[in-house]
Amino acid sequence: MELNITHSRFSETAFDQLMQNRIHKVLLICSSYDAFMLEEDGRIDEQLFNEYVSLSLRYPPHFIQVSSAEEAFAVLEEEQIDLVITMLSVGGMDPFSLSRKIKEFFSQVPIVVLTPFSREVSLQLSREDTSAIDYVFCWLGNSNLLLAIIKLIEDGMNAEHDIGEVGVQSILLVEDSVRFYSSYLPLIYKIVFKQSKKFMHEGLNEHQMMMRMRGRPKILLARTYEEAEAFYDKYRNNLLGIISDVSFNHDGRKEVGAGVNLARKVKKDNPYMPFMLQSSDAKVAEVAKEMKVGFIHKHSKFLLKELRDFLNTYLAFGDFVFIDPKTGAEIDRVGSLRELQNKLMDLPDDSLHYHFKRDHVSKWLTARALFPIADVVRQLKVDDDANMKAHKERLVRLISEFRKSKSKGIIASFDRKRYDEYMTFSRIGQGSVGGKARGLAFLNTIIKRHSELNQHPEVNIMIPRTIVLGIDVFETFMEENDLYAVGLSDMSDEEILQHFIKGKLPAHLYADLLRFVQVVKRPVAVRSSSVLEDSHYQPFAGIYTTYMIAPSCEKQMVEQLLDAIKCVYASVYYKSSKAYMDGTMNLIDEERMGIVLQEVVGQAHENRFYPTFSGVARSVNFYPIPPEKAEDGVVNVALGLGRQIVEGGASLRFSPRYPAKVLQLSSPEMVVRETQKSFFALNLDATSFEASVNDGVNILKLNVGDAEKDGSLKWLASVFDMQNHMIKDGLMADGPRFITFANILKYDAFPLADIVNKVLGIGQDEMKQPVEIEFAVDLQTPDGKPVFYLLQIRPIVDTKDPSGPDLSDFEPEDCLIYSNSALGNGVVNDVQDIVYVKPETFKPSLNPEIARHIEKINDKLQKAGRPYLLVGPGRWGSQDPWLGVPVRWGQIAGARTIVEMGLENYHVEPSQGTHFFQNLTSLRVGYLTINPHIGEGNINMEMLNSHGAEEETDYVRHVHCSKPFSTMIDGKNNKGVVVFSE
Repeated sequence: MELNITHSRFSETAFDQLMQNRIHKVLLICSSYDAFMLEEDGRIDEQLFNEYVSLSLRYPPHFIQVSSAEEAFAVLEEEQIDLVITMLSVGGMDPFSLSRKIKEFFSQVPIVVLTPFSREVSLQLSREDTSAIDYVFCWLGNSNLLLAIIKLIEDGMNAEHDIGEVGVQSILLVEDSVRFYSSYLPLIYKIVFKQSKKFMHEGLNEHQMMMRMRGRPKILLARTYEEAEAFYDKYRNNLLGIISDVSFNHDGRKEVGAGVNLARKVKKDNPYMPFMLQSSDAKVAEVAKEMKVGFIHKHSKFLLKELRDFLNTYLAFGDFVFIDPKTGAEIDRVGSLRELQNKLMDLPDDSLHYHFKRDHVSKWLTARALFPIADVVRQLKVDDDANMKAHKERLVRLISEFRKSKSKGIIASFDRKRYDEYMTFSRIGQGSVGGKARGLAFLNTIIKRHSELNQHPEVNIMIPRTIVLGIDVFETFMEENDLYAVGLSDMSDEEILQHFIKGKLPAHLYADLLRFVQVVKRPVAVRSSSVLEDSHYQPFAGIYTTYMIAPSCEKQMVEQLLDAIKCVYASVYYKSSKAYMDGTMNLIDEERMGIVLQEVVGQAHENRFYPTFSGVARSVNFYPIPPEKAEDGVVNVALGLGRQIVEGGASLRFSPRYPAKVLQLSSPEMVVRETQKSFFALNLDATSFEASVNDGVNILKLNVGDAEKDGSLKWLASVFDMQNHMIKDGLMADGPRFITFANILKYDAFPLADIVNKVLGIGQDEMKQPVEIEFAVDLQTPDGKPVFYLLQIRPIVDTKDPSGPDLSDFEPEDCLIYSNSALGNGVVNDVQDIVYVKPETFKPSLNPEIARHIEKINDKLQKAGRPYLLVGPGRWGSQDPWLGVPVRWGQIAGARTIVEMGLENYHVEPSQGTHFFQNLTSLRVGYLTINPHIGEGNINMEMLNSHGAEEETDYVRHVHCSKPFSTMIDGKNNKGVVVFSE
């Protein structure tokens, strides 16, 4: 009895003293785009606010954002900064020297560097002096990581008092890999923040329940054996469990079995301590089994799921469990407020009565910082004769109102009753919206904030009406239909799609989309918006599918939209997506998909729908033609849907600085040969859509002449006067029509170049790095006022690097391949395989068959772990087979260097606006262009053919060289060579 009294008094005092050391002010050194991403998409301020209220602390951290070193020091001088977070992507700044300078003057301030994850960054970190940096974290655009960083540092500041003196529980994570602890910590904190009240159901007293609510478990991160051992020895009586790597530093050197030794020490001391080993060595599983500890394989596709299962199962976290009060048996469980709302009416009255009377539900809600709901539930007077149906109806209404009120910022919460045509951007669900939607929202703020975009009052600049499905819809769909195992399997794309189509989306979605189509009454594009898309260093451009749905009767259109959503979800797990994941060293288990539902830009013409023209613009031009400069940017435009450009079809290329200077229009022969001959439009016959791996199933490919009767060509076309052998602008003369954009680029019928210039400049300035935008223009609006629609913005991976190899001593005739038009940087010496298309049997009509031959060879080489050099005529990745081999990324994912080769009657011009090109550059795949027949580069076919073939078809040859050859690219001067070593 005396112990209870003492403990009770200690507890009352301790709660007032918990979390005494806090992060009050955070200096965030990053670009405006990164700050927007955290504030608008991740809603980090809201997450932190809810967490701090649940701790009974009055003031959540305040973020001060700056974008330069000068601003950072000015703030540090004026404010009491508790934490500095800097991002590696901030243009023109070195975070390592900046951190050292900050530590020199502000030694007590912890510093965290956020860096994108890539091979180059890892090498840079290994070379840099990081002594001034407390933590380096891998940043993939997940705002939960920022929350985890702040909490990790606060936990470290308060651990000794809160754990040692008060008895707050803790979890020990032992991991020295930046990549992995950056993934683990947000997940662990997420689960800790959502901890359930299983402790209550196990008969814990009120004090212990309050400890779980007010004194959440702290996370301790150890990066060496000594740190881990010290934490364990100090807090062993307050550890819920340990998650440990196997190999990490011990006594100043890497020890392969350090984690195993730690596990033995812990298990000897406490056999019941939950312990999870994680390693890239599968053999450790047997050792773990022997010691009776858990094991997860670091390269497992299910890595994060297995970690989540360990935390939920062994650390007593999880859902709220509704029980039968008579038997104690589980009736149902909920893991979120949304699930509670959905299931409330169906739960038995006696179970609800039991839990309400004991305040179980209100306490579970309080733990999730849902205080308004919790207060009302707590005030519910549940007598023995209470009308439980009335209580349930009232609570469902309350939850509904509360969930609606939570939406803040410029992305409005979708409400079927209030949704109308004035809602530009709305969100369904509460999860992250993903990269593409985030870019759209960012564009929307750019339009509002930058008055210079209003200098053309005759043009409307806007984004299309958009609704976004958060990633929580994806997660619900995947979990409720047990689709993770299907997606992560080795099934074919078609088999995966069929499983996904059979799945059921959340019930509310049908009614939501019904309201959406009632308002829109136009075609709708269903686009991917994954959490990894359009992030720095790995854009994932065009990896996932996009479907367009034609207007039809409301029921049919909604059903088609639902199918299209499932198709996009399925595309996360297609072969090409998995290949890209492997190439970027991401875990497919980390990928989560948002969905962008967006009005299709354009007008209806008989059975087809399309914009007047679409375009892709880049603020950096990798292949400038004098007097153009790289920083002038480049634009590709085409009649019809943007599919023409992003899939590598013929389009018109111009510099926004010199719009009237277009190489493709320099002679009648080039106009005839190199301008657009066909265009894409949506088929307005609703029956043409069906769920398919092919997202172009209902897309029409039409001749440009078909657009003349639609009135679309008057701004875009010129006529070839065959009698006088000249091009005449406009449509007045007789003769073949060609897409030249003459009225726009030469006569300024629409201020395209000026608008694009402004948007690129603003976008690059806001993101602090080069950008790419996609846009569409409607010149045939009912009111006659043209509209310039911004569809997407993404960062460009800048391939320029001044530290490339010196290739000045190489002569073209001495090399296997020599290119003056190369992208990439560095030297590759570990390749022995070459796959090339045989020029002597090549015909453009055979390109689809050639793609299939290459895919088989690629698959074989990838399985064997043999990278290769790929050489072929035309534009790789173009989905127009007449322009090049129509491969998708998954079909050539093993290539380390790609060469595009022109033949005498088959000229090559790199298409910078394609998704294929974007992914080549972002994955650091060497990219060489040669046109030997006109003196642009060289290839020694005789030397290539002299090697015996390991495999050969009628059109493709694969040779394996006896020793590795060298591919060297000077990214600064755009030169590249492939040579055999002496």
